[in-house]
Amino acid sequence: MNKKFFIENTYEDLNEAISKNAVILLPVGQTEEHGLHLPVKTDVFIAEKICEKIAELSEIPVIVMPAIYYGYSTKEVYKWPGCPGIKIETFISLVYDICSSLIKMGFKKIVIVSSHGNHTGALEVVVRKIADDFGIYMALTIPNVIAKEKINKILEMGWRGSCHGGEYETSLMLYLDEKSVKMEKVTDVDILKIDKKFYPGKVFISTWGLQKSKTGIYGAPGAATKEKGEKIFNAIIEEYIEFLKEF
Repeated sequence: MNKKFFIENTYEDLNEAISKNAVILLPVGQTEEHGLHLPVKTDVFIAEKICEKIAELSEIPVIVMPAIYYGYSTKEVYKWPGCPGIKIETFISLVYDICSSLIKMGFKKIVIVSSHGNHTGALEVVVRKIADDFGIYMALTIPNVIAKEKINKILEMGWRGSCHGGEYETSLMLYLDEKSVKMEKVTDVDILKIDKKFYPGKVFISTWGLQKSKTGIYGAPGAATKEKGEKIFNAIIEEYIEFLKEF
């Protein structure tokens, strides 16, 4: 019987998982500040919990890799302590090397679960390089995108309230690790003021360059609740379970 977590298996167990065409889940996050009210583990913790729950509920063989805790963040984040980041080129090489080594072992189905916005473009590069080098077509997934329609029905403040440390992440953390959230420190002073035709979606510009953050976040965490977090988490898991069957 294969264990759900990669590091808990022997190589014999992993050989069995390869023979079953098990799906590898790679949680990718970042250790960085998330304002006055959320711990610096927020991004990677959310990715880990999502992967753990998928593995628990999936009817197909799924193995969860150890999470990637360090990656790239825009320099603006370094104004606040909490981000032991690495260069974007280093991050790309790190993820590429991990995924290529999994492929060399024999795994053919790899799904990245990324919960840090700064990583999207870099991870797309990894997916394309892996495809060119090995003929293996990985999936890059982002939890708040894969369940976007369902999540939008739960959130009250829209995208302007959920960019970084806002209603979305704060609600999830209240549900997943309530003791780590300091709701008494919450402020909505950094809700995004930009609401134009071309942003977000049609044009990419880093939020950090569009509006200066006062507290290290962008959004409206005051609207966050544990109940919303549970609904959001369940919506994300439902979408992933459906996607993995198709993948």
